[in-house]
Amino acid sequence: MNAEKIHKILGVDDIFKAPARLMEILLSGKEVREPIFTQLLELFKFKLDVDFWHGYFQDEAAERKKQKQDFTPMSVAGLVSKLVGGSDIYYEPTAGTGGMMIANWHENRIKHPPLKYKPSNYLYVCEEMSDRAFPFLIFNMAIRGMNGAAVHCDSLTRECCGVFFIQNDKDDPVSFSSVNVMPYNEKTEKHFNVKFGEQKYKHYIESPLLVG
Repeated sequence: MNAEKIHKILGVDDIFKAPARLMEILLSGKEVREPIFTQLLELFKFKLDVDFWHGYFQDEAAERKKQKQDFTPMSVAGLVSKLVGGSDIYYEPTAGTGGMMIANWHENRIKHPPLKYKPSNYLYVCEEMSDRAFPFLIFNMAIRGMNGAAVHCDSLTRECCGVFFIQNDKDDPVSFSSVNVMPYNEKTEKHFNVKFGEQKYKHYIESPLLVG
């Protein structure tokens, strides 16, 4: 993968600037986010069955020394998902950029005839503590039109700095998902079994159903 082309689309000149810039794009609204999604899909040749960030992120930005961060090879993720056969409700702690989640999503999607897959039948809940990996996890959920939650937390201590709710508002297999930041309150803590510490993200809702 040509990192220079990725950086041009994101508007950065260095891979270490990419996570913060990607999070900024994710929270800039659909008018900003979705054209960039389309450009990246074209660059990645619309190959959604694998995590196209895997090599880009792990080789250059993974926190291997500090957090022992190595991601599951995509071949292994695919094999595990084929053995398990996908699942209606998917939960993964320490999800990284979402390779295992994507493999599960792909297995669920190919169970159905083209355009008969309904995102509302499946829920994905993933947790990740790395500031660098987390934006890529949200990206991977939203660009595939998933429904679910991305929780920025330590899966052991449950200390959390933000919960994102990802929703395919149209329930359309070829639509992108909305990106919402859940409120920092006791209800959110209880639902996701977390304890808020640093409030890293501003409360942000763009899904019409959540606004209502």
